Amino acid sequence: MNGRKLPDGGILFDDDSVEEEDDAGGEALPHSPALEIDWNEGSAEHNDLRGQDLIAEFVKRLPNGPGVYRMLNEAGDVLYVGKARSLKKRVSNYAQGRLHSNRLTRMVRETAHMEFVTTRTETEALLLEANLIKRLRPRFNVLLRDDKSFPYILVTGDHRAPAIVKHRGARARKGDYFGPFASASAVGRTINSLQRAFLLRTCTDSVFETRTRPCLLYQIKRCAGPCTHEVSDAAYAELVDETRDFLSGKSQKVKEHIARAMAEASEELDFERAAVFRDRLAALSHVQSHQGINPASVDEADVFAIHHEGGISCIQVFFFRTGQNWGNRAYFPKADPQLSGAEVLNAFLAQFYDDKPCPKTILLSEGIEEMDLLSAALSERAGHKVAISVPQRGEKRDVVDHVLGNAREAHGRKLAETASQERLLQGLAETFKLPYVPRRIEIYDNSHIMGTNAVGGMVVAGPEGFVKSQYRKFNIKSTDITPGDDFGMMREVMTRRFSRLLKEEGLPDRSAEPQLEDRADLPFPAWPDVILIDGGQGQMTAVRAIMDELGITDHVIAIGVAKGVDREAGRERFFPPGGGNFTLPPRDPVLYFIQRMRDEAHRFAIGSHRARRKKEMVKNPLDEIDGIGPSRKRALLQHFGTAKAVSRAALSDLMAVEGISEAMAKSIYNHFHEKESNS
Repeated sequence: MNGRKLPDGGILFDDDSVEEEDDAGGEALPHSPALEIDWNEGSAEHNDLRGQDLIAEFVKRLPNGPGVYRMLNEAGDVLYVGKARSLKKRVSNYAQGRLHSNRLTRMVRETAHMEFVTTRTETEALLLEANLIKRLRPRFNVLLRDDKSFPYILVTGDHRAPAIVKHRGARARKGDYFGPFASASAVGRTINSLQRAFLLRTCTDSVFETRTRPCLLYQIKRCAGPCTHEVSDAAYAELVDETRDFLSGKSQKVKEHIARAMAEASEELDFERAAVFRDRLAALSHVQSHQGINPASVDEADVFAIHHEGGISCIQVFFFRTGQNWGNRAYFPKADPQLSGAEVLNAFLAQFYDDKPCPKTILLSEGIEEMDLLSAALSERAGHKVAISVPQRGEKRDVVDHVLGNAREAHGRKLAETASQERLLQGLAETFKLPYVPRRIEIYDNSHIMGTNAVGGMVVAGPEGFVKSQYRKFNIKSTDITPGDDFGMMREVMTRRFSRLLKEEGLPDRSAEPQLEDRADLPFPAWPDVILIDGGQGQMTAVRAIMDELGITDHVIAIGVAKGVDREAGRERFFPPGGGNFTLPPRDPVLYFIQRMRDEAHRFAIGSHRARRKKEMVKNPLDEIDGIGPSRKRALLQHFGTAKAVSRAALSDLMAVEGISEAMAKSIYNHFHEKESNS
């Protein structure tokens, strides 16, 4: 790590683990005069120390101030990230063996090095700890999984006629953001209703600029038609203001304004205009009626409830904004089963808000140890007071109980699915006589039409079902493969997949597979235990030849799944290692399990193929020219109308286009006239 001296004598280091701007456009973690304490230099005498002995040596030179510590194994992987009000006191607990679970004992035993960062306050330590846990994903921490960014509604502010659109990711575009919503479908439904209520456009700016007459949305009264000035800019701006007011919680004010306008139109006998206002009021009522529970005492809050049982924690979160329920989502964080629900919830909350805006109020189903510290840290990050509480009575308690009920239901479903998945994996191991119960299964399939736009798909399944973050697609690149040669495609897919895995991970160690009860502590493996190939003996011959060539035959079990007679489901034939083949009884649960995995691979491969084919179909010839980006492409199409007209243009005509230099004009001209010049 590179550091620089600060005026106060501290060392501010340039490690990206201290300050990292989040992907969702949130604020960066605040800097502090952080001091890196890393005694690698001059510590050769400590190289052989491990576990408690190593930690005891570090404790001797630790300060009593707040900070963050990292425990690493021999390979340099971070095992655990923690924060402390006093680094010396906290870390000394590990050195003195004050451990309360086998999991922590294993963690200390594997520790081969430690790193420390001091901070000015404990709140800064809490924020830094959450940031590092999310980025490094240490094996022994409580980990927030399925942490996709939430969608928002954006009313744009960089155009004369603002649009209302769904937004996810960094808030780089100018405008007003409203959310979060629990899902993209919730945003879609809300925007759909808001269109009827406020008639705002949803089209892109490029489509807006090219309109010469109103689109269908104007005809069905879901857009005011600002593109062709069917509504004045002033009147459209009023609609935009009403939309912002409604999404900001001033729904009653907006409804009263529309009701007055409807009454005035009726008094003036302008029944057509009155009908428009009537429809808008109905649309607003539809929005609010589909928000679920809308407690009057909860204006802006996130409500968290945890149900902890059977070694699995389910945290349910409901989002309330502007007095409306904007959806909910269930989380299943990875945590030590011996931790209490309050401990899991405490670790979860800091990570949850690491890259998300925080509301004014957070309601919890049970108290957590660091409630005041977390409130101070989130208030510091958000720039406004964040109150965290556990309601005991009244409407807020009713809301928390409702959320807790949802957490129990989601927990029950997850527990049933997990138990079922484990039984199926054990059944798979017994059916195919595997030496151990697989933790990672990869399923492969190809998709193409007459050999064109060929794609190989890989889906992954494990103890918790399909792991979609591990899915991969392989665009078939080889020019030596005969179109439609499924064997050749599979050879390319397998070669690329396992050559890269060997390079990045090396061969897996199969000498001591962990027992089921120890697997919860382990990260999801990179190497598959079993691969399922959608194909018969021919496919398996090609696959096993590649496995022999790469030297992985003894490390991965490959099984072929051939479609049944007349391609009928339920009559599949299996080709395990060692030769021979067999079928399973039609009602065997393992058969259904394999069918489901194969169907998922088929779905993913077909979807990837269709996406590639669609991209090829809409591909523009201008995309193939080096130096032509979106701006120049837009300028050329606006000047000439079509790519075909660009291809026929003279050099002088190309140079007349704004943003096209003489050199670029020659490049474009030569691209389309290359064949003529070569002939």
